[in-house]
Amino acid sequence: ALGSHEHIQHCRKFHSDIRLQLLRRSRARGDLARTVRGDTGALSPPGDTRALSPPRTPGHCHLPGTSLWDTSLGHRAIPASLCSCRLPAGVSPAERIVESLTAAILNLVELYCSTFNADFQPAAPGSRRPGGAQEARLLPCPLSFTVYATHRIPITWAASYEDFYLSCSLSHGGKELCSPLLTRKAHVHKYLFHLIIWDQQLTEADRQRLWEKRCHCHSSPGALPMLLASAPSWDWGCLPDIYALLSQWTSMSHQDALGLLHATFPDQEVRRTAVQWIDSISDTELLDYLPQLVQALKYECYLDSPLVRFLMKRAICDLKITHYFFWLLKDGLKDSQFSIRYQYLLAALLCCCGKGLREEFDRQCLLVGTLARLAQQVRDAAPSARQVGGLEDVAQFFKAHGSCRLPLSPSLLVKGIDCSYFNSNAVPLKLSFQNVDPLGENIRVIFKCGDDLRQDMLTLQMIRIMNKIWVQEGLDMRMVIFRCFSTGRGRGMVEMIPNAETLRKIQVEHGVTGSFKDRPLADWLQKHNPKEDEYEKAVENFIYSCAGCCVATYVLGICDRHNDNIMLKTTGHMFHIDFGRFLGHAQMFGNIKRDRAPFVFTSDMAYVINGGDKPSSRFHDFVDLCCQAYNLIRKHTHLFLNLLGLMLSCGIPELSDLEDLKYVYDALRPQDSDADATTYFTRLIESSLGSVATKLNFFIHNLAQMKFAGSEARPTLSFAPRTHTLKTSGRIRDVFLCRHERVFHPSKGYTYVVKVQRDNEVTFVQRTFEEFQELHNKLRLLFPSSLLPSFPSRFVIGRSRGEAVAERRKEELNGYIWHLIHAAPEVAECDLIYTFFHPLPRDEKAAGTNPTPKPTDATWARSLGKVGGEVKLSISYKNNKLFIMVMHIRGLDGNDPDPYVKTYLLPDPQKTTKRKTKVARKTCNPTYNEMLVYDGIPRGDLEQRELRLSVLSEEGFWENILLGEVGIRLRDLDLAQEKMGWFALGSRGHGTL
Repeated sequence: ALGSHEHIQHCRKFHSDIRLQLLRRSRARGDLARTVRGDTGALSPPGDTRALSPPRTPGHCHLPGTSLWDTSLGHRAIPASLCSCRLPAGVSPAERIVESLTAAILNLVELYCSTFNADFQPAAPGSRRPGGAQEARLLPCPLSFTVYATHRIPITWAASYEDFYLSCSLSHGGKELCSPLLTRKAHVHKYLFHLIIWDQQLTEADRQRLWEKRCHCHSSPGALPMLLASAPSWDWGCLPDIYALLSQWTSMSHQDALGLLHATFPDQEVRRTAVQWIDSISDTELLDYLPQLVQALKYECYLDSPLVRFLMKRAICDLKITHYFFWLLKDGLKDSQFSIRYQYLLAALLCCCGKGLREEFDRQCLLVGTLARLAQQVRDAAPSARQVGGLEDVAQFFKAHGSCRLPLSPSLLVKGIDCSYFNSNAVPLKLSFQNVDPLGENIRVIFKCGDDLRQDMLTLQMIRIMNKIWVQEGLDMRMVIFRCFSTGRGRGMVEMIPNAETLRKIQVEHGVTGSFKDRPLADWLQKHNPKEDEYEKAVENFIYSCAGCCVATYVLGICDRHNDNIMLKTTGHMFHIDFGRFLGHAQMFGNIKRDRAPFVFTSDMAYVINGGDKPSSRFHDFVDLCCQAYNLIRKHTHLFLNLLGLMLSCGIPELSDLEDLKYVYDALRPQDSDADATTYFTRLIESSLGSVATKLNFFIHNLAQMKFAGSEARPTLSFAPRTHTLKTSGRIRDVFLCRHERVFHPSKGYTYVVKVQRDNEVTFVQRTFEEFQELHNKLRLLFPSSLLPSFPSRFVIGRSRGEAVAERRKEELNGYIWHLIHAAPEVAECDLIYTFFHPLPRDEKAAGTNPTPKPTDATWARSLGKVGGEVKLSISYKNNKLFIMVMHIRGLDGNDPDPYVKTYLLPDPQKTTKRKTKVARKTCNPTYNEMLVYDGIPRGDLEQRELRLSVLSEEGFWENILLGEVGIRLRDLDLAQEKMGWFALGSRGHGTL
């Protein structure tokens, strides 16, 4: 069905095109459509607004001709609009009753404040007076003040340091009265000048100035929420100016208009205007923002509001919106403060959706309740007696109802179930639903009971929106997006991704210390993609998806990252699961943060990207992808702040105040230019790659998870996709190691060709020395050393990959496998040995000739002596400043040099224009992403200059070695536009682009 296309695109990641087949209208399913007969049993006509108004109940005031008005006194300060609400003459009796009620509430608040020691007071207009000076000894409370910003920061500070903090102390007579207090660490921001900001809140003077200049802000439509927040008052006297600003304002985008639905804007005209701008949003985009709009219903003063009517209208017209709107409202019933409001909205939705959908929702609720009881029963049982019982209720459900749609998506229609459970702390159910579609696979789902999945829902929603932003900009990050939905507080469903494994299971195939090794991920991908083109495609998918995960997890501050909540598909797509901590709320060990790196990017991931342990040009592509994706998300900072801000009242503990939003603001750095942000994120990549704490965290998690490993688990070989036995493969009569061959893929080294003779056939297999060693290590887990032959030593003197070493190891390995085949029957006939000698797809080339090395990159390779590689630069000129972004270098000559870049603007006899980058260590393909700036140079003078760029290798006490240089005549470049490209490095001469 077309409804499953999203699942195919986001989860399965098929390479082939999806073929769609058109159906006749008569064959289309119509069991969920509204009918005249179904509407006759509704509670009230769909157009009757009285369905949205509740009856009289204690604690609510229901006036004739009006709807419900919720009043809460949960704020620290009572708004001035409440304190001075006076209606003009000629108003209706209902409005006079509201005025009397408001005055009565105000009198009650004033009585409370005068009687008790309250921490809030009613604020009438003009009642506040500036506080006068007071002696310190007479202060009744601790001395406090706010540090806003430090201005006029020297440019040398901004260039030399990344973070700054202020130390404040109180002294008298030269003696400190208390220990110094420190502000948080902050970055240097660049506006018209450099400054360090510690407090992003607008001051009263800022708000007044912004409101006075509001007529000059029409060119920035997204600034309207900030302008309205700066309004001096929302009294009747100020409302004409506010409404005039609204009526004259340019129509805002859907994303910016969401900011007007926050709790800070309760005015009905503002919210009506916001809904009017959002009304043209497409159904697909509305689904992306639906959780936030459901939360915004809490901030409506009236139940019959434009936002309620908008959501009801769109829900009636689209089945998917109806489905998700129902479950979001049902989840809101658990909110103690707003449960009555959501109850009436849910009743109105069920009244309007039709009999077919009402019955479908009843089936879904019954299924969820049955699964919840089953999950709780399994969870409460003792581990030794734990089993999945009570499946009779689930079987009886499907026998009675036939089929049912899952809350995850209305396109998932199932008719039966197979059930087991995961052996972890939460003990979630592992469900396999039988697909109604005979051509479709079973639908695998995790059902959790006892875990609040709303935070996972929100995190996956943000990642899904990020992915859509990238795709709309023409950048497909190959992200795996799976569904997660909360079906009530403490329970919900999570979609399982097929053909995927956790990094922990991949790494422990190389032993419990596999998290410290570089090859596990590459070997696992090679095992599942034996052909060279398949492996290259998997690596490409890995590069894109890994870059997307790095950006998404950093922006959202996703913590508690270990190798059991990061997964990898056999196609190379990497993705994260289990988002129990986000927005920087890291798990702590005492005073130490468990997540020490900005995001998870380890050396085994870099090994897959580089194709080995040395940096390659593909790592440049990875860094560029990360920076490009990061800059694209930064352009939508207000969207993510609006979406997260609307969820502040949803009850998620780690998203409860503005400090949590400030984490996302600081991570996105909207005040930075794209070049500055590129440099910043490049440093984050280097910091994450160099973090030992991440690998140590993985290793500790491996040890902690050993208690969950089953005692019957048998060791397997990391490079073998499946296990083979004597019965399935045939008895091995003899083995002989024929020869060794030089290989270049996936890494340089030697492989050994083994002739395997069975009863009726002879096959050839290729195995490396490391794979022989893995076989021996796994055999030692099963058998005592006395039953196994001794294994050749791994350590050799000299080059361990040389021809002589390979020849010597061939003889030693021949003796080892001969003794292995002629060992005791329990050893010689075990599954590990028969799996080891069973042919793999890569073994088809074993009888061929030696492979030739693959050329590195013919598009930029140059003959030695003339060109020693290429450098990627971005050159631009703005405001009498020449900006040179040194991005990457590839193909340098030399044996693991320590390269850095040095530039001059010639002619320069005094060498005052010298600029240089940091030194990269032991690489021929370094990444810098550093900005070199020449300030105060007129354009006319610049056109007479030549940029001389040299790449040198730092040699410590010896003279630095010139690896290549290029001269660029600036008059040949169009300085009005940014110029980006690769420049060939040579010994002398002008550069070619």
